Amino acid sequence: QVHLVESGGGLAQAGGSLRLSCAASGSILGIGRMGWYRQHPGNQRELVATITSDGTTNYADSVKGRFIISRDNAKNTVYLQMNSLKPEDTDVYCCYARRVQYNYWGQGIQVTVSS
Repeated sequence: QVHLVESGGGLAQAGGSLRLSCAASGSILGIGRMGWYRQHPGNQRELVATITSDGTTNYADSVKGRFIISRDNAKNTVYLQMNSLKPEDTDVYCCYARRVQYNYWGQGIQVTVSS
């Protein structure tokens, strides 16, 4: 089992920045891709950004150029630096980790951007 704990969410003004962190614990050996998804109530989970263990990144078009995903393998932590925030970035952000053939999810953290 992999346990994921997110931190760093909260309230920001449009144009501002927030940094999310997600720390993995438990059976962390063999964790591959990690990342962030977001989910609005009633909608499907949407990819925000992912990063592989060797640092290859992937971003949703809606966040390219504004968000940066990074990873510290020594700390088993993935980060999401969110810049130039927009009200439409308001959502619950969930951390994700893949280990072997299993996907693991954090509980989610609220990000609210005011206009």
